[in-house]
Amino acid sequence: MGGQPTLHVDELTLRPWQPEDAPAVVAAYRDPDIQQWHARTVDETEVAVWIEDAHLRWLDERGALWAVEADGEVVGRAGLRTIGLFEGSGEFAYWVTKAGRGRNVAARAVTAVTEWALALGLHRLTIVHSVANVASCRVAEKAGFPLESTERSSVLHPDGWHDMHVHVRIAE
Repeated sequence: MGGQPTLHVDELTLRPWQPEDAPAVVAAYRDPDIQQWHARTVDETEVAVWIEDAHLRWLDERGALWAVEADGEVVGRAGLRTIGLFEGSGEFAYWVTKAGRGRNVAARAVTAVTEWALALGLHRLTIVHSVANVASCRVAEKAGFPLESTERSSVLHPDGWHDMHVHVRIAE
């Protein structure tokens, strides 16, 4: 896939994660609105490994994760946490910090990554989120990912097992 590109959409820059982003990631995972959808919090040591893993996923062609930046500040994460080049598939992961909320950051970032992934030749892209995560459902719909199915009791969140919506975008 070559070097990981930097993507631009409006005032947003999607760029590869850097070690100096660790404090922003730790702060994001301490946000109750983000914690609600993740099984744990992280510290700077874990985030350093997480950032290194993002680079390794790119190098191994297993994932493509970007820091979403606006006005020099990390306001989110967006990308494909998994990529199957042989299968032509990818699954999204994203979150937005308080500073980025209410600005359509997630939907615009997902759309930018979708355009990149489809240009790469991926065929099927998915967004999977808890049915209780109404904001994530809106992101999927705004980014052109119709609801395909519901997986019953498939992911353990801090408050218990959740049904998950599966939204899918197929290359045309």
